Amino acid sequence: MHADEFGFGTQIRKSPYFDATVRWGAKGFSVYNHMYIPRDFGDPEQNFWSLVNDAILCDVAVERQVEITGPDAAKFVQMLTPRDLSGMAVGQCKYVLITNAEGGILNDPILLRLAENQFWISLADSDILLWAQGVAVHSGLDVRIGEPDVSPLQLQGPKSGLIMQSLFGDDILSLKYYWLRELELDGIPLVVSRTGWSSELGYEIYLRDGTKGDALWERIMAAGMEFGIKPGHTSSIRRIEGGMLSYHADADINTNPYELGLDRLVDLDMEAEFIGKAALRRIRDAGVTRRQVGLIIDADPLKGPNTTFWQINRDGAEVGKVTSAVYSPRLERNIALAMVAAEHAHVGHQVEVVLPSGPTTATVVERPFFDPKKSLAAA
Repeated sequence: MHADEFGFGTQIRKSPYFDATVRWGAKGFSVYNHMYIPRDFGDPEQNFWSLVNDAILCDVAVERQVEITGPDAAKFVQMLTPRDLSGMAVGQCKYVLITNAEGGILNDPILLRLAENQFWISLADSDILLWAQGVAVHSGLDVRIGEPDVSPLQLQGPKSGLIMQSLFGDDILSLKYYWLRELELDGIPLVVSRTGWSSELGYEIYLRDGTKGDALWERIMAAGMEFGIKPGHTSSIRRIEGGMLSYHADADINTNPYELGLDRLVDLDMEAEFIGKAALRRIRDAGVTRRQVGLIIDADPLKGPNTTFWQINRDGAEVGKVTSAVYSPRLERNIALAMVAAEHAHVGHQVEVVLPSGPTTATVVERPFFDPKKSLAAA
């Protein structure tokens, strides 16, 4: 398939790795943050097994960075999120929520602190560059906000550490979970963090020069060959197993942190003001009317992830929706994340899910479905 066969026009941007991913077998793309993202290298189940047994390299340049600099950068970034950032060190990363005035979630990015007055917001799929610039206008704070020439790759899987060691030397193994370093590889400027959207050991490699995308991709693939690396895409199977959110599916502007059980990302007691503080206080005090749960769905193995929200019923009434569902070949179950009325959000509770093929039963279970060794709570 030829790179020039793809096209929605120039308004959908191609990543610095686009040609490389096509060369390495990308069969299908989705659009995320107004960019192409490879979503298909032939067999999603093989992609999953490569991720959990070896390593995959994913083009996630769609994780655009919002760079915030200037004397008031730290104060401004704290305005955007209910998570207390007062203890965030230079070189640290944090998983944060960006909330609006009603407490709704606009994005659930990773925040990176590169310097005292330099932050990157590594985005999920929504236009936070515009939100941040809008918030800044009347803030009275001295900040500059823009999108730098930065394009991440994810190297994920149990052998990713060995590959990183062969690329960067033994010292890379001392990089702690949710910390970053500024590095170079063959003269290519990078930021490397021990983060990723896979629930496996992994690294994100942020390219700081878009002209070097092809060279970086090929260099990492070459280093990974002896470890069984495959070109891949973020695995719906593994991220649902790990209970990780996909923005626009499991959370959106009308979802609040308490519905998702993400209370740990909200600090209403800190002195700093942030957007949505009063609303989140009201939501906390009133309690939520719906909650996210895990479901095991009784049905033949799903052929792929859901492409619509599936209705959930109980006693003939609609009580929620399935937001992300997939068949896990490891667990040999159909697993799903769902949002249901709070009174039905109890482990062991049975509900009806209306699949495209018709209604079936499902059982509420603990999330994550699979998290063998590490708790993600430290992030």
